[in-house]
Amino acid sequence: MMTFRKKALSVVLAATMGLSLFAATSSAATDYWQNWTDGGGTVNAVNGAGGNYSVNWYNTGNFVVGKGWNTGSRYRTVNYNAGVWAPSGNGYLTLYGWTRNALIEYYVVDSWGTYRPTGTYKGNVYSDGGTYDIYTTMRYNAPSIDGTRTFQQFWSVRQSKRPTGSNVSITFNNHVSAWASKGMNLGSSWSYQVLATEGYQSSGSSNVTVW
Repeated sequence: MMTFRKKALSVVLAATMGLSLFAATSSAATDYWQNWTDGGGTVNAVNGAGGNYSVNWYNTGNFVVGKGWNTGSRYRTVNYNAGVWAPSGNGYLTLYGWTRNALIEYYVVDSWGTYRPTGTYKGNVYSDGGTYDIYTTMRYNAPSIDGTRTFQQFWSVRQSKRPTGSNVSITFNNHVSAWASKGMNLGSSWSYQVLATEGYQSSGSSNVTVW
């Protein structure tokens, strides 16, 4: 049920990622760079050119590294190529973001490591060549982009891990529409939206280009 998550998600914008939880950068493909860790283990993240990023991690706690957009959109089709996706232990390759009014943390998970996320099952949706199971989970008095709050998490989790190493797409509106049909309504105000690598108590490496 993902109760391990301990994200200190207050946004800090800075010019250098090494001094911040989150940093924004301009690029041809994306305008938001996320590099957050709870401090456990080693996370070496590189904000590459354009929409590229890479991360190598070893014996971590929880971390999220990704690239995307300052403002999310339900109508965005997110394209990416995960040339390297090699988690050893628990990790997600996921479209990830937040809304406000209501405060919702959302995931579209294309691949994972040893743990496939789950929750309260709501049904499924077919999109971009695969079927995703839909779940909700609750976080009580937990860190969020607005401090310590209670909020829902929305999940679409692919039934089988998506092959990596080629250009693929996530048509986000398909998931938003499916969620809404289950009574799972995102908020009216969009925060950031990234194609992320997330890990928890694991090691591994990834190299992802987003556009």
